[in-house]
Amino acid sequence: MKPKKSLLIIFIAIVACYSCKTPSSVNSSMNNFVAIMEVKTPIPGVCDNSKVYAILPLPGNGQVMAKSPLDDTAIQRQLNADVLFLKDKSTFIDKGMVNLIVNCKGEMVRCEIDNKTQSPKLDSQIVAVFSKLKTWTPATIHGTSVDCSVLYSFAIKNGMITVK
Repeated sequence: MKPKKSLLIIFIAIVACYSCKTPSSVNSSMNNFVAIMEVKTPIPGVCDNSKVYAILPLPGNGQVMAKSPLDDTAIQRQLNADVLFLKDKSTFIDKGMVNLIVNCKGEMVRCEIDNKTQSPKLDSQIVAVFSKLKTWTPATIHGTSVDCSVLYSFAIKNGMITVK
């Protein structure tokens, strides 16, 4: 059997099995679903490098995202005030993503650009703003604090940053 064909058959089998479940069993299986980030090199400051979660706060699954000390509007306002790279670039358009690691104690232990912009200088200024958000409410799974990855997407249009 060709590899593409076997993958298609496996996919169809998974979809068929999933669609046969009752709504309560689907909800139950989603309640137990967790996503763990692959950590290739140890992250200093996390509580458990083997369990850095990508939190998926679906109804009833017991997962709660880490909470920033600032809401998205305040972060966006701070970015637009502090990112000097954009001050004289009113037609600048770009997008990117910032990845933060928040440990089980609510401390941000890593901040880096995941999807880079066109400018390393812009990236470093954006990271500098997010790096100030040191103390968070930690993410939890069924009430237990966990290490987690937090992603912020942003878009730049007409020289202004919008957090998504």
